[in-house]
Amino acid sequence: MLTRRVRNLVKFHDIIKRNSTENFVCISNLKHPCGMYSTGLIWTGLPRKLKKDERKPLVTHINELKRKARKERKRRQMVEEKILGSPENGLLVKNLVPIANEVFASRRELFACVSRVAESVAIYSCSCCGEIHVGHPPHLIKTCNVAGSQASKEHSWKKGDAEHVLPLVESFHLYDRIGRAVSHKERLEVDQIPAIVELCIQAGVDIPEYLTRRRNFPAYNLAGKIIDFEKQFPNEDESGKDIYTYGFWEKRKKSNEDNKLIDMKCNDVQGIAVRGMEAWSRVRSGASKLMQKYAVQTCGYCPEVQVGPKGHRVRNCQAFKHQMRDGQHGWQEATVDDLIPPVYVWHVRDHKSGRPLVNRSKKYYGMLPAVVELFSQAGAKVSDNYAGVMREDVAVPEVDEERWVV
Repeated sequence: MLTRRVRNLVKFHDIIKRNSTENFVCISNLKHPCGMYSTGLIWTGLPRKLKKDERKPLVTHINELKRKARKERKRRQMVEEKILGSPENGLLVKNLVPIANEVFASRRELFACVSRVAESVAIYSCSCCGEIHVGHPPHLIKTCNVAGSQASKEHSWKKGDAEHVLPLVESFHLYDRIGRAVSHKERLEVDQIPAIVELCIQAGVDIPEYLTRRRNFPAYNLAGKIIDFEKQFPNEDESGKDIYTYGFWEKRKKSNEDNKLIDMKCNDVQGIAVRGMEAWSRVRSGASKLMQKYAVQTCGYCPEVQVGPKGHRVRNCQAFKHQMRDGQHGWQEATVDDLIPPVYVWHVRDHKSGRPLVNRSKKYYGMLPAVVELFSQAGAKVSDNYAGVMREDVAVPEVDEERWVV
């Protein structure tokens, strides 16, 4: 009797093992080794929202930064000359000058397209937490959890505009990019312009309102100090000539070039949205190429950005424990998201239905940058780069079907 039971147990074990092997083979055929399912999408999560006491993640590993610092310290002790390459020596990178002009022109086109499409697509902003929503009606997702918000965590919506979709990140304009940093006393004397514009100027774009020094002879590094031999040669531009400072008491008047938007002759909103989507892609890709050569610094605790090899010395940081640093910024290498921050909003698949996004189904919704969501609702096609965060292949259940979802 016992032998028969043991024989039955062995038979059942073989059946279970065979079935589990077949299921594993089916799953392995369905799922790609890299984590890509049969739909062809790779799940990519959004950047994690940092806490107040957290610092931004470093682009270069801390051990690599320490190794470079030790190497630079030894080089300074040897007192030897270091030949710098462009743009560290003050010269332009010639093959990046066309890219800088393209980024500058695409930025103007992007702002014009956003302003035009914003007249047709509604933009909402929460007056408490500042969250953005694109499309009408605004969503009902309860994510407003700041001081002064409602107890139900519902948002207090108000009408927004293009500035909420494309937030402005400013940087101090440098006449000499390898010169000394802006001090705290000069904070009201030096102009602050959009950081992407300052990057284009340092990369070769000439704007009459913002003069910058263009060198004909390279600078050298001797024992950690920048030595400029160009002073020995006649230079066409004199330092400080025709440079005017504007403080808060005297604002610089914007030129016609700044106020002039690209002429949108056609009333086709979808065509304008397509142009804007292409301009957004060109601006980000071009800025990434420029930042591989031209350094951009950002504070690890606040959104402050400074275009140049070093950060400024203005003590205006109000982030976590800024009293311990006397208001000074903790500078580190910046990314494209620091220079052109993408404001992520909830993605509305069917904006023509007139039904708002509900809080119970928020785990089934995807997200997109506000600019991309604005153009997508106007009829532009979203790039495949955002397929991992859109979650288009996830079916959103109805309210009465949610309890049946596995």
